[in-house]
Amino acid sequence: MFGMGVWELGIIALVAVIVFGPDRLPEFARQAGRMVRTFRGMANSARDELRKELGPQYADLELRDLDPRTLVKKHIIDVANEEDEAPRPKSAPPARHLRNPDAPTPFDPDAT
Repeated sequence: MFGMGVWELGIIALVAVIVFGPDRLPEFARQAGRMVRTFRGMANSARDELRKELGPQYADLELRDLDPRTLVKKHIIDVANEEDEAPRPKSAPPARHLRNPDAPTPFDPDAT
């Protein structure tokens, strides 16, 4: 969970018991649970409203699909898989030089 192991969670719990005390800790846990439920309900209602506004063609829309990192990864992986499946040419023709290799490189003073 969030890249934390059992030891890290145990240390956080121990610090919480020391800071808040065993009397107030259950109330803080209840408040945290209510807050998580509230946020989850808000996210679900936002997703449902977005699905309703976009129409039936987006009925399977997930909020994770709107993350730009996920979109980029998905499209890069799709393109990479398509390239793996595409037939490759047997051999490419040799490259031809368009200019004389002994000639100086052209320079455009207006381009800089």
